[in-house]
Amino acid sequence: MSAQPQGNATAGAQAGAAHGAAGGQAAGGGGGGGGAEGPDEAAIINDMLSGYLLLILGCISAALIIWRFSTGLSKYIRHVSCLNNDSQRYFARAGAKWSWFKKNIQYSPILSKRHNREFQLSSAINVGTLPTRLQLVFLIGYFSTNVAFCVMGIDFSKPVGASATVFINRTGTLAVANMIPLFLMAGRNNPLINLLGISFDTFNLLHRWLGRIVALEALAHTLGYLYRSAASKGWSVAFQGIFKSEFLIYGFVATAAFVAIAIQATSIFRHAFYEIFKILHIAFAIASVVGLYYHLGPKGFPQIKYLYPVMVLWAFDRAARFLRVAYYNFGSGGGKALVEALPGGATRVTVTMARPWFFKPGQHAYLYLPSVSLWQSHPFSVAWSEEADSAAGEKLPMDRRDVLAMRKTTVSFIIRGRTGMTGNLYEKAAQCIDGRMVTRCLVEGPYGGMHQMHSYGTVMLFAGGVGITQAVPHVRDLVIAYSNGMAATRKIVLVWTIQSPEHLEWIRPWMTEVLGMEKRREVLRIMLFVSRPRSTKEIHSPSSTVQMFPGRPNIDTLLAREMEDQVGHMGVSVCGPGALSDEVRRAVRNKQYNGAIDFVEEAFSW
Repeated sequence: MSAQPQGNATAGAQAGAAHGAAGGQAAGGGGGGGGAEGPDEAAIINDMLSGYLLLILGCISAALIIWRFSTGLSKYIRHVSCLNNDSQRYFARAGAKWSWFKKNIQYSPILSKRHNREFQLSSAINVGTLPTRLQLVFLIGYFSTNVAFCVMGIDFSKPVGASATVFINRTGTLAVANMIPLFLMAGRNNPLINLLGISFDTFNLLHRWLGRIVALEALAHTLGYLYRSAASKGWSVAFQGIFKSEFLIYGFVATAAFVAIAIQATSIFRHAFYEIFKILHIAFAIASVVGLYYHLGPKGFPQIKYLYPVMVLWAFDRAARFLRVAYYNFGSGGGKALVEALPGGATRVTVTMARPWFFKPGQHAYLYLPSVSLWQSHPFSVAWSEEADSAAGEKLPMDRRDVLAMRKTTVSFIIRGRTGMTGNLYEKAAQCIDGRMVTRCLVEGPYGGMHQMHSYGTVMLFAGGVGITQAVPHVRDLVIAYSNGMAATRKIVLVWTIQSPEHLEWIRPWMTEVLGMEKRREVLRIMLFVSRPRSTKEIHSPSSTVQMFPGRPNIDTLLAREMEDQVGHMGVSVCGPGALSDEVRRAVRNKQYNGAIDFVEEAFSW
């Protein structure tokens, strides 16, 4: 930023001018105190307002921790109480106030039903999605608070040199302070994800908007400095002065990096050139931090204290990611993947891990495929995980370490080929003999898996296309738990919408195993909807518990039918295209007063 926050409130200097560190004066810039306020008092106020911003976020986090603990305790009590209760009538009833809250606040989109469905100007131009009503309230509130703090207590009727200096210092200080939550929300290893029960997808949304706030404050900081300098020296001198001072050059680099990030991170550029976006995003972020460090550090400005946590958070996340990759992939037999080209332009990737993987349904991981996309990692839901003994003929295990070494964990993913890495992966596998190849693959994870369904008497899982990868692990987990008497679940309904019956091949080996499980028929029903059948002969139902239908499902009708004989509290999960997610969300909201029902949306917006 061209004149980043300056400790005892000096706002920047003209080229070649010395800073008055104690008095906060800048050559040609007027008093650092802004009229009635002295420089020390202005710095204290700026620091106080920055602290208030972080305190606001801390209080919201504390409230969410209490919310997560109370809801988690409620689910645990429900789970334990219903293990041997087949009717679960008490937990099936809906409370009027609670239903109103979930319908109008917790699950509500901004207006009618659109939330996860993307706005597309064309097949190549995507302008993003809308936040929920609750997310919008937070974003508006936090943005408004930042605007208010930027101008609070500044007397703009004073001479430019006085009022502009306070504004410059204020906006710069707030920009650096906001970088702490900005970088925290960007991390894959963000501890608040599990602590607050907020998904990475939501934190990603908040990260983007925090970034825009930081960019705007940095820009206001720089423009304020230029305006103050131009008021006395003219615009030409003001612009030239930036490039004659090392202090100002580093600040300008930081501001330019923030603005560049804000532009290239817009949905249009992000979706059109995602892999290039990721590289540039990291490069600009590094440039902003380095620029700020050399803008603030050499002169000892106290705002540097906000930058140190930013650097620690970034280093922690990168170190944690490296350790995850190294632990699960480096070692005997790890890091190899079997890639199979499947019908419908999809690939099944099965990776052998070097060490046991403790998998939970709903988790995802990032895949590094150097032979396809060097250094790029992409997130995918884990569709299946299992353990198998290593090749026979090796020495007998002598201790627990040897036993674990002989147990090899494999994790599988279904990846729909589109553009970039996913399209290249499918093409490369399809060109191999039998559509199969073995390649190097590193898995970073597991992440997620916060929403477990054991406490629900009735579970409905909606999936669209490759979204089935999120549902299958839940189905296996719930059937096993039911068979062992470890779940409250008495009804599991899987609704999967696919374009063609050939897409069933994606999960055929896993569903064959699930359908052969003990007591599966007592608890599981599967409904397959084929949206684009080539003929009616393709539509046939193998049994009464596995049925196939043409067309798309009527979500309202299916949900109403299951609620007529609902067992206990109902949990509804959806993973798939945005239009399907929004339709399921709308149906769940409309049924809130008919019975106790929760909604979980598994999504990963980028």
